[in-house]
Amino acid sequence: MKRRREENRGDASIRLVASDSLAVPQFLADASVALAYLDPPFAVGVEFRARTQRGELRAAGKSAGPVAYVDKWPTLDAYLAWLEERLRAVASVLAPTGTVWLHLDGRAVHEAKRVMDVVFGRDAFRGEVIWVPGNGVKTRRGPGLGHQTLLCYAPSDAFTWNGKDPALRAPFAKTSLAMHFKSVDGEGRAYRERVVNKRAYRYYADEGRAIGSVWTDCPSMVANTPLRDETTGYPTQKPLKLLDRIVRASSREGELVLDGFCGSGTTLEAAARAGRRAIGFDCSPLAIATTKARLEKAGLGFTLEP
Repeated sequence: MKRRREENRGDASIRLVASDSLAVPQFLADASVALAYLDPPFAVGVEFRARTQRGELRAAGKSAGPVAYVDKWPTLDAYLAWLEERLRAVASVLAPTGTVWLHLDGRAVHEAKRVMDVVFGRDAFRGEVIWVPGNGVKTRRGPGLGHQTLLCYAPSDAFTWNGKDPALRAPFAKTSLAMHFKSVDGEGRAYRERVVNKRAYRYYADEGRAIGSVWTDCPSMVANTPLRDETTGYPTQKPLKLLDRIVRASSREGELVLDGFCGSGTTLEAAARAGRRAIGFDCSPLAIATTKARLEKAGLGFTLEP
């Protein structure tokens, strides 16, 4: 299949592609992607089932829902080789100022970081985010697995980072506001100034503080309970707030956001609502059906390919 130039796809802001992300270069032009978010299988060693109707369970058994995807691998090396192929496919379409986020957990993230270093370069590593879903942990010997890790890579120092976006800020504590923000500028905005290494920095009270690298305010439960409208029933669905933050952090309005494992379509919805274009790939028929239904329910226009 010849490479399809992304910019010639008409007016639809969302493209949904029923294909393995290995085919990304066949659908996108070189240097067309501003942000790639990748939430692949975690090398858990089980099959994941969806809850598509009342009474269905995500666990295997008599009342189990349909299989969404199988996350079983003969060895960790086999998993990493599979992942590397798809990372290289994404790297081939990343813009010079683009950013890649890889979302995993402790089962494979440390080994996957070495693969990211090979594909994108060790110097492209920009940091990591620790996301706490807030679901509790299973009792076992040693620390329970209560967080997931997002690795952030950007090959160029000119990568997009919208650190002043409200999605990446939190209010200052009342004590801090009272003690430190005593100055007011000509527009009536309260601020404080600090001098670090002979350089003066001004912080405005109404901008809030940077949230840092540990995110505890995007609970997974909002995307995984039938009591919330956001829930699709797809396993491992991530909350809209989490993806909204990533989209706003690493892309600008009108730019293209790629999700290589779009699952329930959270990234596509987040990107569209933030004024970005989006393209999502998934080889699971259930993922495509779930995303299609979600976008239709949200009233978001899209094209389904191939």
